[in-house]
Amino acid sequence: MTKVLLAEDDPAISDPLARALRREGYEVDVCTDGEAALEQALLQPDLLVLDLGLPKIDGLEVCRRLRQEGSTVPVLVLTARADEVDTVVGLDAGADDYVTKPFRLAELLARTRALLRRGVVEPPAPEALVRIDNEGRRVFLRGQEVQLTGKEFELLKVLVANDGKVVSREKLMRDVWDSAWYGSTKTLDMHISVLRRKLGDDAAHPSYITTIRGVGFRFDAPEE
Repeated sequence: MTKVLLAEDDPAISDPLARALRREGYEVDVCTDGEAALEQALLQPDLLVLDLGLPKIDGLEVCRRLRQEGSTVPVLVLTARADEVDTVVGLDAGADDYVTKPFRLAELLARTRALLRRGVVEPPAPEALVRIDNEGRRVFLRGQEVQLTGKEFELLKVLVANDGKVVSREKLMRDVWDSAWYGSTKTLDMHISVLRRKLGDDAAHPSYITTIRGVGFRFDAPEE
């Protein structure tokens, strides 16, 4: 598993950031001072996310010592000091990229992925809990095959292809039943009801298909 070392002494930043990185599929270790950061970074994680304002040894010195020791670990610097001089000094010390605080989580994750790609290290692909085999026309839920009819398969395929987005009743009828369809959608409601049961619509496994009243349906991919 791709390992990210997060060196940040402020739990208000490190806790949510560590959770976000783990959701991306990375193994995350957190340290809260420069001495620990240097020691763990020398063990060659796949990426070091490094706050400049660490106690004991600051982030710039951690970065310099890493490079002096010959470490090639990619370093993404977090800094609250946005002026150009500190940015240049940080990169000259051996950092590969930087993000200024406060930062947008999406931007930081994008830069993380970019640095890992540069080092030819990709995050592991999370296992899909609903998997559709289009060629075999088979559906698997948490590794177990779910027996679906032809229409149920086509219906689920359209919903999964639009994961997280509302698909209108009209689109579902056109795509699954007839491109020239018009009229009642009662048959759609019946198929959705059966599909929900087959996907485990009960207290232990709530439905992954949500009805958006007056519009259509939304599929939300299950999570562990």
